[in-house]
Amino acid sequence: MKMNKLQRFAEMKEMPNVIQFGYRDVENIGLHPLRGKWKKDFFKNENPIVLELGCGKGEYTVGLAERFSSKNIIGIDVKGARMHRGASISIAKGLSNAAFLRTRIDFINAVFEKGEVDEIWLTFSDPQKEKPRKRLTSPLFLVRYAHLLCPNGIIYLKTDSVLLHEYTLEVIAEEGHQIIECSNDIYGDSKNHDEVLTSIKTAYEKRFLSEGMKITFVSFRLKEGYGADAKIFPLTEIV
Repeated sequence: MKMNKLQRFAEMKEMPNVIQFGYRDVENIGLHPLRGKWKKDFFKNENPIVLELGCGKGEYTVGLAERFSSKNIIGIDVKGARMHRGASISIAKGLSNAAFLRTRIDFINAVFEKGEVDEIWLTFSDPQKEKPRKRLTSPLFLVRYAHLLCPNGIIYLKTDSVLLHEYTLEVIAEEGHQIIECSNDIYGDSKNHDEVLTSIKTAYEKRFLSEGMKITFVSFRLKEGYGADAKIFPLTEIV
């Protein structure tokens, strides 16, 4: 029998790999208790932390956790009904290095300490056609990432959106960031991409490929000192 949203939400409250941090939590307690302590208190190891922002059903979070047992993978999304699937699969597969955080991406600086994160994945993010500021590769968000990424931390963007891909390349050039790898068609070009780019497919990606759409990719590092003087707190004033 198919679960409804309320059933999924109820189950998620009991799942050991799910953390929820909403607007009221930000107002009432400010910083999450795990901030700066994810490795020690949650994962019980010192492995690198990788975030998937806007993880949806968690296909990439699960796929990364399966392939990289020496990394801690955290899928983040505000839509818990979708996240329930990835969290359930992770438990069924015994993936102790996979976790799911239900919160707004605007709040990640209240959940992760400066330098606590090694990599950020953006997989098929909403291109926000009418709201450039809300794109997950806009300067507004890149500044937030700069405050939690460790030195030489990497951001990966995989998308079907030509708009978002080209916009991101423009931001990288304008802001002086460093491109590591770039492709306008990871399945059709002649480059030797890491298998993680093509072996893990989200539901959206499978649909896009069936429709003949191209999947683009770019990985990059933020320039040293980027966003150091930018305002991050209080979060409730800048969302």
